[in-house]
Amino acid sequence: MSQREWADKDFYKVLGVEESASKASIKKAYRKLAQRYHPDANKGDAKAEQRFKEVSEAHSILSNDPKRKEYDEMRSLIAAGGQRFYGFRPGRGGDGVRVNIGDLGDVFGGGGGSLFEDLLGGMGGPTAPRRGRDAETEVTLGFDEAVSGTTVTLPDAGRVRIPAGIGDGSRVKVANKGEVDPIGGPGDLFVKVRIEPHPVFSLPGNSNLEVNVPVTYPEAALGAKITVPTLDDEVTVKLPPGTPNGKRMRVRGRGLPKATGGTGDLYVVVQIEVPQHLSKAEREALERFAEVHKDNPREVLDQRLNRATKAS
Repeated sequence: MSQREWADKDFYKVLGVEESASKASIKKAYRKLAQRYHPDANKGDAKAEQRFKEVSEAHSILSNDPKRKEYDEMRSLIAAGGQRFYGFRPGRGGDGVRVNIGDLGDVFGGGGGSLFEDLLGGMGGPTAPRRGRDAETEVTLGFDEAVSGTTVTLPDAGRVRIPAGIGDGSRVKVANKGEVDPIGGPGDLFVKVRIEPHPVFSLPGNSNLEVNVPVTYPEAALGAKITVPTLDDEVTVKLPPGTPNGKRMRVRGRGLPKATGGTGDLYVVVQIEVPQHLSKAEREALERFAEVHKDNPREVLDQRLNRATKAS
């Protein structure tokens, strides 16, 4: 939707919120209206479907800070008498108003040029071509597809190559497949990749591989050598004494092949397992350990609270 079309729409009224409404208020109003008019809850009701589209459109503008700022600036211009511009005739007297579009862009922080060119597009003056807005879509891949790379077919972009080793949540740019501006070229399309979970591995991106590895408390406290699986074999990793839970350790070159050459890394995330059932001997051993281990790890909480109190 172009900025010129915005002039005839009151998105705040559509959502039933004040112009000063916070993002949280806008989100709350949108959720309430979307639930009421959602097509699934109003099957066959054309009016409800249209209302749902209007609510979604208003939310897409008002929940996006740059778009909302642009929309508010345009409404302010119109409220100040900008309606006269629709009857503008370049180079003629009477009620005509000479406007330098570049100056308007400067007034609104350098970002208003395209907005006012669109709004005043009927004046007959030249307008500079500009790119359309970027668009985003989402695809879900199987784990093996993400590891080896694949090609997906999208309705508006055709065949798109997804590189091997891509991470969950990464985006692939497809040039010139976004929204098309009426007086300019298309923007870009960004394909957001979601990856179906694997029972053992995850893909953080950049051809790296990640695995959560359970270890016992003695292994973490005393140090140990543990065997960790990779996609095609296994590797031995040395845990240093005192390894904390959640520690992320890198094994270089044991990830996935890179398209540009070389191999990504394997990241081992330590997960200390707390035993749920103890034998008599295990319990007695832990009780003896508790007697001699006098450190209180929660003391750091008091220290942080004291520092925060002094700072305030």
